[in-house]
This record gives sequence, structure tokens and C-alpha cells, in this order.
Amino acid sequence: MFGSINTSMILAILPEIMLFILAGFVFVFDLVWDDSQRRNLGWISAGGFSLIIMISLMLGTPGSDSGLVWGGMLRHDWLGFAFKMLFLFGATITALFAMDVEDLGKKGEFYLLLIFSTLGMTLMASSSNLIMLYLSIEATSLPLYILAGFFKDDDKSTEAGFKYFLFGAMASAIMLYGFSLLYGFSGTTDLDAIAGVIKAGGMNPVLLVGTLLMILVGFGFKISAVPFHFWAPDVYEGAPTVVAGFLSTASKAAGFTVLIRVLLTSYAPASDTWMMVLAIISTLTMTLGNTLALAQKNIKRLLAYSSIAHAGYILIGVVAISELGITGSIFYIIVYLITNLAAFGIVSVVGRITGSDEISAYDGLSRRSPWLGLAMLVVFLSLAGMPPFGGFIVKVLVLASAVKAKLFWLAFVGILNSIIGLYYYLIVLKHVYLYRSENEQVEIPVTRPYAIGLIVLTIGIILLGVVISPWFNVSTIAAKVLF
Repeated sequence: MFGSINTSMILAILPEIMLFILAGFVFVFDLVWDDSQRRNLGWISAGGFSLIIMISLMLGTPGSDSGLVWGGMLRHDWLGFAFKMLFLFGATITALFAMDVEDLGKKGEFYLLLIFSTLGMTLMASSSNLIMLYLSIEATSLPLYILAGFFKDDDKSTEAGFKYFLFGAMASAIMLYGFSLLYGFSGTTDLDAIAGVIKAGGMNPVLLVGTLLMILVGFGFKISAVPFHFWAPDVYEGAPTVVAGFLSTASKAAGFTVLIRVLLTSYAPASDTWMMVLAIISTLTMTLGNTLALAQKNIKRLLAYSSIAHAGYILIGVVAISELGITGSIFYIIVYLITNLAAFGIVSVVGRITGSDEISAYDGLSRRSPWLGLAMLVVFLSLAGMPPFGGFIVKVLVLASAVKAKLFWLAFVGILNSIIGLYYYLIVLKHVYLYRSENEQVEIPVTRPYAIGLIVLTIGIILLGVVISPWFNVSTIAAKVLF
């Protein structure tokens, strides 16, 4: 099936090979180190992820011909490669943030689960076959179910893990049934070949819509789009904060990767069928996410509903079905991953010291830790879409793509929702800068791993909004693969 294995085939899965090697290192050191040394597993994991990124950029970038490899199961192209680097970056920051979390930072199994979940995401990004796609989705999801419920003695964490598993298994079963029907009616599991069958009129329109809706259930769950969003607030609140950050960024980005690839490859000939469905989902996702965020008193639940709303914004670019729209969506995912990782990093620091995730715990934060308050200002203004931060640029891009596609009503809904989002983000910043706290004299220390992660992310948010060209060019190259 695979023929002779050549250099290009190895380079196509170079990140995956190195992730296996990293897992071996973590496993061995976890066995030989005593409890006082196991915190260093975080440094090994973060350093390993960073090294994989550097080696991949030097040796594993796709060539001009982004062809199929490994018997057509994977595609080595810039779309998959760009997202692989993004997942690895998210895993690097997550490993750093986990180091000083009690009952997490010294657990070798945590880092192993993080590595294998990242491995599944990298395979998701380059899957070109329904079988490989489903296997990679499950390889990603199973470790995440365990990570969400990692604190076995915490009822909320256990509940989060169980809910995530239950809803995830249900969505996965429906999606798999859609995949099986798609294979049954098209006679192939290859994404490109399925597009050919649909274009030739080889599928009944009713069956086409049916398989599409079932597949969208699985993808909608991964990106927490309405009406498949209901798991997110409870899971984000109950899961360890650093895990919630990984779920809301890297996992969501992986969901968008396969959504974009499948819709614009296999279902491209039926774009008129799914465009309006996705536009309605985008509208409901933005509106419901922002509206429900207004009433939240818990910062993790607020970020969960914010995450739902941002999924709606990203979908605007997908609905536009244009190179500009997909470029905007990819750029948006990059900015969103970096920004939301920083948000959950700050929440982890504050929650660890105050013992609370309520918004009221942030009263006077700017006086207790000026640098942490400044980072929160940058993060929340970027989430709100304010210049000169990355969040402003990407919202302009996706809204511009909607206008160019003559979806004026969708652009208008996006603008209205951005105004609503600005309100609740400013409410949080009001607590940080204007409200007073009885504990203002007690400083909030930031450990070295958190400091490194937050500095990198904060600078990244600013650079994404000021030095736009490199990131826009990468997003454009990745988007061109689909057109």
C-alpha cells in the first residue's frame, strides 16, 4: 500500500516521530527521578516541544508539491504544517504553565497525555482520508478526556472529565456514522475522491445533506459551536485551568483544521448547501456566546462563553468561501490560540494564590501585581478586538471577507457581537484596575515558568497586531492549498 518509504515520507511525519521520542524521554525520566526532581519533566516537555518546532522548520517544511504520502492517508502541505507548529507551540506553553500546579506539575502521566494528545492533533491537521481522520480525532480526544478529569479528588474535575467524555463519545458516534454513510454512498474514504463523486452528481442530495449534518455534529463539538457548545462552560470550570486553556486553544484549533479541510475539499462542490447552514451556526454561536458571557461571575465560565463566541467569528471566514476568508480564519486561530493561552495562564496564577476563580478575586490585581495586570489588559483588549493588538486585525479580516462575499448581514451581526464582547471584557478590566481589595498589600508572585510563558504570549499578541505581514503571509500560503 505504501510502496517504498522515501525521505519525503519521513519528513512529512517528522513532528510525529519526534513526539514519540519525546514521550520516551519523559517516560524514562519519570521512572528514574524521585519526587523532588519530577518538576523538571515540565522543562523537558516544553524544551522538547520547542526543539521539535525548530527541527521541523529547518527540515520538514512542505515543498512546492504538497502531495499525498503514506498511501494517501496524509497530505504534506502548508495548511497541515502551519497548524502542526501551532499545536506544538500551544503544548509548549501548557507544559510550562503546568509545572507549578499542585498535583499536576510532578506527574509524568500528565506530560505523556499532553504529548499524545498533541500527536493526535498533528495527524488531524494532515489527514486526507476518513479513516485516518477519525483515528486521529480519537487519538486527540481520549487523552483530553483524562486530562479534564485529572484531579481525581476534586468533584468538579471528575464531573468535567465525565461530561466531556460522555458528550464527546456521543458526538464522535454520530460523526462516525456520517463518515460510514459517506463512504457507503461514495465508495471511497479519500477526501479528494469524495469531492469528485459529489461533483459528478453521484450522491443523492438528501443523503449528501444528511451525511454533512452528522459530520458537522462531530466538528461542531470540537470547536464548541452552537448547538454543540453546552459542554464547554462546565468542563472549562471543572478541569485544571491549564488543561482548560489547552482545550480552548489547541483542541479547538484542531477542530477548525479538519472542518476547513473537509468542507473545502470533500464538500467543496456542495458549498451552496452548507454555506447558509454554517452562516446560521456562526450567527447563533457568536450571539449566544456573548450574551451568556454577560451574566458570568466565574472567570473560567466567562472565558468558556467567550471561546464559544470566538468560534462564531472564525466561522465567518469559512462561510465566505474565499482565499481571504480562509486566510482570515487561519490568522484568527493563530491570534486566538496565543491570546487565550495567556488568559488561562493568568487565571491559573491568580487562582493558585487566591484559591478562587470568581471575577471578584481580580479586584485590585493591577496593584497586587502590576505586570500581571498589564498582561491581562493586553489579553482582554485583544480578545475584544481593540487595536493595536492581534485581535483587531483578525476581526477586520474575517468581517472584510464577509463583506467581499456580499454577506453584509453576517458582517453586521459580527460587529454587533464585538460590541457586546467589549462590554464584558471591560467589566473584568474594571475589577483589575478600578476595584479595591482588602488583600492589595499581598503580592501575587509569578514563578519563572509562568513568567516565561506570559512574556512570550504577551509580546506575541502585540507583534501579531503590529508586525502583520509574516503571519498574514503564512496564513495566505496555508489557505492557497485549498483553492
